[in-house]
Amino acid sequence: MRKIPTNSLPSAAKIELPLDLAGPHVTPGASAAHRLYQALCEMIVSGLVKPGEALPPSRTLARQTGFRRNAVVTAYERLIADGFAEATVGSGTFVAARIPARAAEPNKPRAAVETPGQGAFALGCTHVDERAVQRFRAFVGRRMRAFGAEHLHYGDPRGSRELRAAIADHLLSARGLRCDPGQIMLTSGTLHALRIVLSAILKAGDQVWCEDPGYPAARKTIAHCGYRAVPVPVDEHGMRIAKGRAAAPSARAAYVTPSHQFPLGVQMSMPRRLELLDWAKQAGAFVLEDDYDSEFRYDGAPLMSLAGIDRLQRVIYLGTFAKTLFPGLRIGYCALPERLIGDVTAARAALDRFPGTLMEGAVADMLNSGAFAANLKRVRKLYREARDVLAETLEAASDGALSVPVPSQGLHLVARFDPAVELPVAAEAKQAAGAEGWLLADTYSRARPLPGFVLGFSGHAVPQLVASAERLARESKSALRLKSRSVRRA
Repeated sequence: MRKIPTNSLPSAAKIELPLDLAGPHVTPGASAAHRLYQALCEMIVSGLVKPGEALPPSRTLARQTGFRRNAVVTAYERLIADGFAEATVGSGTFVAARIPARAAEPNKPRAAVETPGQGAFALGCTHVDERAVQRFRAFVGRRMRAFGAEHLHYGDPRGSRELRAAIADHLLSARGLRCDPGQIMLTSGTLHALRIVLSAILKAGDQVWCEDPGYPAARKTIAHCGYRAVPVPVDEHGMRIAKGRAAAPSARAAYVTPSHQFPLGVQMSMPRRLELLDWAKQAGAFVLEDDYDSEFRYDGAPLMSLAGIDRLQRVIYLGTFAKTLFPGLRIGYCALPERLIGDVTAARAALDRFPGTLMEGAVADMLNSGAFAANLKRVRKLYREARDVLAETLEAASDGALSVPVPSQGLHLVARFDPAVELPVAAEAKQAAGAEGWLLADTYSRARPLPGFVLGFSGHAVPQLVASAERLARESKSALRLKSRSVRRA
């Protein structure tokens, strides 16, 4: 065990960190940041350092471990994001006053230590960097202290111009989409935007192309609103436009996730994008582009958004802050072709009048101050590492039973069995492992389902991900063995 003396802040006793960088809790071959994070977690969870004790400055720990300072900073950011540490501006980094229950009580029954829907692999979970939280609190406080008359009256159905202008700037810099703030409408999320927009552009019974496999909640929303969702197969290049033409040539809209197809994770190729836009123009239809997690790109620059290519002629762009900040904000948005502004605004006013105003200013401050971009940069590193650790653990622990393509973007990955494996094997393994996430088969409509899992990796502590991945891999192998035995007996 390597003990590292600390000359830390402020007058905390000069402790020695019992930092074991070669123990069983550290993943061999993992990145320096991940190994250091695991060692620090073990030290904190085991009680070898106490809540409130100071951790060494990053430069000091880098010098003493031989790691680069960036690795130490990344490890500290992970500790803070996962609730193991707290940072105080001008004072340093300290062990959290309260250690997360899931880590501190690993032997407790699962239901006693996890919030329903937030277990390992649950989709839609987020980290918000502590610095971003502090900035957001400050912005909210400042806005509340300046509480004005705008909150005392009914507002613009599209939302505040200040936030719409900030979103327009963000879309131009991040997605190559140029639009006027007047083309932006604030909503409570992408499904809300989908509902509003469809009510303005379609009539009852109209057909809408939907990816197959695809996002079940979008299909349900389309059907609930009285429209007909038409499944269109997806391959490694995205939605197969020719299949859509054959299945529903008179469709009035298409709902797609081209930048990171849900759930398979493929990018729609440029030829397919142009083919889809050509169809929309010829058919007089609209394309609804759900760009739900494009900000989380790990390898290279993303392709320009469909709306950017189309210049908002036939494409309606849907975005959200649920992934980039946190779901509790309930703020999403859409960017509209100019010809639709009046109809969609009228539909919004008829459905729920206008969006809430209290958080709009604080979110605009996050975007305009650079705090939003800084938070993305920091959490993107965390998510990349969580992605890599999850994929490596699943493939290694399953002994090849699961294939796990590493996505270049997004907040989830897909772990697949061989296509010949029967679907109940995945369901049995998921239930036995007590895993959250989705069965891949549940995202299919008409196409032949594939056996596997859709697993979220964002917003989860890496030790929890590793333990849960090992358990899921173990149960996957067991379910396969049981199935093969029953087949032989038959």
